[in-house]
Amino acid sequence: MIYLGDIPMKNAKRFPDDECVVFEGTRLAWREFNERINRLANGILARGYKPKEHIAVLLENCHQYLEIYYALAKLGMVTVPLNYRLSEKELAHIINHADAVALMAGGAYLETANNLKPNLEKVREFIGVEEPAQGMTFYEDIIQGGDPSEPDWEKLDENDMVILMYTGGTTGLPKGVMLSHRNLMAAFGGITMASTGMTVRGFRTLFILPLFHIANWQAFCFQLQGGSVVINRRPDINEIVRLILEEKPVSMNLVPAIYQFMLQIPDIEKHDFSHIRGLSFAGAPMPIEIWKKCVQVFGDKFGQGYGLTEAAPTVSTMGPDDYDLEGPLAFRLKSVGTEAINCRVKIRREDGTECEPNEKGEITVFGKNVMLGYWKDPEQTGTALRDGWLYTGDIGYKDEEDYIYLVDRKHDMIISGGENVYPTEVENVLYQHPAVLEAAVIGVPDEKWGEAVKAVVALKPDQKATEEELITFVRKQIAGYKTPKSVNFVQVLPKTTVGKIRRRDVREKYWEGRDRPTD
Repeated sequence: MIYLGDIPMKNAKRFPDDECVVFEGTRLAWREFNERINRLANGILARGYKPKEHIAVLLENCHQYLEIYYALAKLGMVTVPLNYRLSEKELAHIINHADAVALMAGGAYLETANNLKPNLEKVREFIGVEEPAQGMTFYEDIIQGGDPSEPDWEKLDENDMVILMYTGGTTGLPKGVMLSHRNLMAAFGGITMASTGMTVRGFRTLFILPLFHIANWQAFCFQLQGGSVVINRRPDINEIVRLILEEKPVSMNLVPAIYQFMLQIPDIEKHDFSHIRGLSFAGAPMPIEIWKKCVQVFGDKFGQGYGLTEAAPTVSTMGPDDYDLEGPLAFRLKSVGTEAINCRVKIRREDGTECEPNEKGEITVFGKNVMLGYWKDPEQTGTALRDGWLYTGDIGYKDEEDYIYLVDRKHDMIISGGENVYPTEVENVLYQHPAVLEAAVIGVPDEKWGEAVKAVVALKPDQKATEEELITFVRKQIAGYKTPKSVNFVQVLPKTTVGKIRRRDVREKYWEGRDRPTD
């Protein structure tokens, strides 16, 4: 396979009658799914669109989202997936910056799309995906009028951009990550090779994270291997558990926060999850105490990895055989595994030289999965891509056996009195306290030390803890300079769309009117 659109095309030939996607009341086999994709692609082509043009998509998770990704890929066009949680101002900026010529909107966002119309510079058509809407072309009408034959693929180039995915980044406006067919297929190959031993044809995966996010790899990888994807519209803990029990998926990929919320469901341990063969988590480190509780409920089936949008996303992988929960390999619970088969990883010092084992530095990645660059941003591209290597902005190290340990984001590192403090290390200690539900550790201005360590904590329902209690709890386990000097309690912490705590948002109010030395 060379192109993203090859996945449905080839599976329609190999497994025409196999189920490939489940969404709410819809179940499609490969033959029908690929025909809908072809009709959509040819219908779009008949409307005057050209290869390399960009179409923005404002949708919740649904089977149509996958159809759009595949159809535009077959045409040599570019999908611009939009984060539906953004404000209208933010959406308008991204759509305009992406040079999108059309906007596809789901039923929940038809009003938003209409509100955006006066502010969109190049959009010439609005398409309502899940239901008809006044002033918009109806998605199903395009499919009904489209030719079911395969579009001409011979003009495609594997190095052409196929997805323009905007990532919030750490500072400033979102950056458009340009991903090619080759980037994606190289990354998917790394994931599928890592899951050798799991035959997926005839089995289902449950997809929960947003399809507008690079977490979409889960759906693509499972379909790449001939499996079926059960799509959940939006993360709802009770609905997720219902789908697990009724649809019997063999795998899931979630962020730690969702696993943690599932653990809060009364009697969750009484359900039968024996049909699940593989679980994974990404987007944020899994607190070890939460990991251990998950294993008690779901079984010892957890793998994890490290990736980022700019690497499409695969960088490293680790399976259940790589670690122990309590035994001699328990230390590897803190690892994100070894470099994936699709890329190479080096840890580098500030001067670009490679670090020794156990020496912390910036994680850099080389491979065909590494992005083409940032859309219309040569300066940021030049900073991130150097001599073919992607400089991730993440701090980590390798041990003597080449296992990678992710320490923290470079910009999240706290410098207090000349000492480096990595928030994740402190947060992992806080999560061991029985009253702590969520924690974010940040640096705040301090006249004496430059930055002081602060913890912002949400407690579990019906649990109590004091500032002094938590500070004492942490101080007993790690160095004094790493221990929070203060603790604030909140009801909930701000999160990204995939449930990762946004430290930048937590930190922001403490630095108003000041320049943070590590940013």
